Amino acid sequence: MWGEHRYSVRTTWTGDRGTGTSGPRDYDRAVTIEIDGKPALLASSDKPFRGDPGRWNPEDMLVAALSECHLLSYLHACVQAGVVVVGYEDEASGLMVEDGRGGGAFREVVLRPRVTVADASMIEAARSAHAQAHAWCFIANSVNFPVRHEPTVVVATDAVSGARGGAPA
Repeated sequence: MWGEHRYSVRTTWTGDRGTGTSGPRDYDRAVTIEIDGKPALLASSDKPFRGDPGRWNPEDMLVAALSECHLLSYLHACVQAGVVVVGYEDEASGLMVEDGRGGGAFREVVLRPRVTVADASMIEAARSAHAQAHAWCFIANSVNFPVRHEPTVVVATDAVSGARGGAPA
């Protein structure tokens, strides 16, 4: 069944130091992002843009959204392919380039998932499931830059022999 899904967030600037935006150095870029029923997310701009490096920034959140969306789509693709995933970690990174006019854009995001499967017979199907996951990922389908994948698939440690198998995808 197809449908429309709406998502709502409340974003509140919390960085007024008492003089508002009277100058570029006179305010913090502190933001609180809230969704009813979920913990608040403390955010800011990235450090090069006078932000707080201890808080999430929009660029972090975009890369995280792409990584999580692929992960969730991938797990579903593996279930459908009969692949038992027992571990998944991703070291995702994104490249954003400023345009010299105050703006910029992402050039690409690279996902580097390391997937652990239950059995060596599942390696090839586990590799192939990344293409299906990419096709299903709502976030990847919504951005105008490439989202590349550099996956690795390994087999879980055999409890009896202690052997580890698998090869990079």
